Amino acid sequence: MAKRNPLVMPILKWVGGKRQLLDSIMPRIPEHSTYYEPFLGGGAVLFSLQPKKAIINDFNDELMNVYKVIKDSPDELIESLIRHKGKNSEEHFYEIRALDRNKERYQALSDIERAARIVYLNKTCYNGLFRVNSAGEFNSPWGKYKNPNIVSETTIRALSAYFKRADIKMMCGDYREALKGIRKGAFVYFDPPYMPVSSSASFTGYTADGFDAEEQVQLKLCCDELNRRGVKFLLSNSSCEFIEDLYKDYIIEKVTAKRMVNAIADKRGNVEEVLVRNYELNQ
Repeated sequence: MAKRNPLVMPILKWVGGKRQLLDSIMPRIPEHSTYYEPFLGGGAVLFSLQPKKAIINDFNDELMNVYKVIKDSPDELIESLIRHKGKNSEEHFYEIRALDRNKERYQALSDIERAARIVYLNKTCYNGLFRVNSAGEFNSPWGKYKNPNIVSETTIRALSAYFKRADIKMMCGDYREALKGIRKGAFVYFDPPYMPVSSSASFTGYTADGFDAEEQVQLKLCCDELNRRGVKFLLSNSSCEFIEDLYKDYIIEKVTAKRMVNAIADKRGNVEEVLVRNYELNQ
């Protein structure tokens, strides 16, 4: 494997991001041919691993557009972010946030303008909480930060170079589509929307569509099919009775993560999560 570039790191702050769990996840990733990540999110595991060949996917088209623009148009994205930085204020934040309220106007934006909007809002909104309402409109409030790192030029250029150097297929849609044609020897890391551990803990704000208990069951059936075909997978989720019972036929390990992105301040802090896998670590 080529030497890792430490400058390749997440560009976006993302609820459930895996930077806090990398020390637990990375040693558990087995040798593989192609790396699959069907719920990419902030991409902490992908960017830490930096595989030469990967298929990545997320249901959030705004997120995947950011990655495609970083790959194809880093200079233009940086220029657009510099303009946002020069105008950054509460008034500018809400003006940019409101762009998706007018669908016709929003659809007229270029991919670069859309990507810059998401990065800008992510860097300046309250607690980095990417959240949309039922209509799919960004609704996190302004964060009041004095000097947010809006441009992140070094990270953008490092990510762009990695995306161009590696053989990476970017997809946007249902996670099952990303797994079509997968073969033995590949490896899948699943980081789905977590099962809420309480009725007040649910967070389905990344897309207008939630990921409910039935979706969790369907994902487990997908894991069963991968296991039947001899494909190794590792899955992160909440440490709760529902998930632990669902995956009882697999190896389940509990790990502690520090969660700092939550709309409710007292919900942040150390939380217990599980890592589920279908292989021994010495394989």
